[in-house]
Amino acid sequence: MARFSPDNEALARRIVDRYPVAKSATIPLCHLAQEQDGYLAPDAMEHVAELVGCTPAEVLGTASFYEMFKLHPVGRYCLNICTNISCRLLGASELLARAEERLGVRAGGTTADGTITLEDVECIAACTEAPALQVNYRYVERVDAAALDALIDDLRSGTGRAEEFPPHGTLGLVRQELGPDDLANVTPPGEQVEPVWFARNAAPTDEGAS
Repeated sequence: MARFSPDNEALARRIVDRYPVAKSATIPLCHLAQEQDGYLAPDAMEHVAELVGCTPAEVLGTASFYEMFKLHPVGRYCLNICTNISCRLLGASELLARAEERLGVRAGGTTADGTITLEDVECIAACTEAPALQVNYRYVERVDAAALDALIDDLRSGTGRAEEFPPHGTLGLVRQELGPDDLANVTPPGEQVEPVWFARNAAPTDEGAS
């Protein structure tokens, strides 16, 4: 699968309708495509471009800026081990080495069964809970070797902690649905007026007058 399924295309069109400028829906649609396939496929980016009225290159330019968008297939679970300063001081390098040994892949690789992609990542903003890691961007904190082993076993079993760690690409378990009367109070660009405070701040003052 690469382009949106019929159900997801219908959802994508509803998402686009939330925005006064269709191109503003690019990132939400990229997330939807990644939820569908587990990564952001080239055909999916072409479909997003068609829906928002831009080029596939513009979609790629946006998606490639963000680490959470994967432009190639990854495992069902992305296991991200932080090795920045706080985590490193408390054993993150050893945790990464242990994960590589347990999984049989180096950082950046995916297990042969396609279950886990291991990544060595920069700070994930959990310095007070170091050493920390993420599974599909859900935090696991104060991890030791035993906790890492148990986590890997749970992920590989296919049954452990499934609710805690949904498949890669799933941002939330509850999708926001908005009716036409519930959309944000947005105004099309052609009808927008300059905010009052713009003019107030731009007005000349007596300060410094001679």
